[in-house]
Amino acid sequence: MTHDSVRKALSELNGERDVSVGFVGVYPSPNGPASNVLEIKRAMLIPDEADHLVKVTDGTSIFILDAERIAWIRIGLKKVH
Repeated sequence: MTHDSVRKALSELNGERDVSVGFVGVYPSPNGPASNVLEIKRAMLIPDEADHLVKVTDGTSIFILDAERIAWIRIGLKKVH
């Protein structure tokens, strides 16, 4: 995927949806297993900045996504109350 396609796919993230991102080429480290899936609760896409990195936040951390390693993205549906 390209940075632009990832940013477009994640454009609906507004803090009300969860997102899971599956990566290719992620292998266990010598210090323990590594997961190839990143799950972010109540995710928000950070607007494009000068560094042009794809960044997502859950309000407590910022996750920088390597667009070229993304195999798939799952975005949860908005919860209706």
